[in-house]
Amino acid sequence: MSHTTRQKAKLLNRVRRIRGQVDAIERALETEARCEEVMHVIAGCRGALNGLLGEVIEEHIQSHLIEPLKDHDSVAADAAEALVDVFRGYFK
Repeated sequence: MSHTTRQKAKLLNRVRRIRGQVDAIERALETEARCEEVMHVIAGCRGALNGLLGEVIEEHIQSHLIEPLKDHDSVAADAAEALVDVFRGYFK
């Protein structure tokens, strides 16, 4: 995944924040926090994972579809850009 090396520091920071959220889930379970609190922390972690996945998918599409198509097929490149917009909306 050569395209992830361009944003390596950014992606690793996101993973570290997610690790912190997973640790928070563990602490909530260990301390027998209320169900609502546990679910809230889990939902936050899930959102962070979805955001990370969206970031990697978007970069993948940019690197492997849009960039190679730009010089050869502008219609296909535009369609791939539209696909990125759909993914961006879905993963937010």
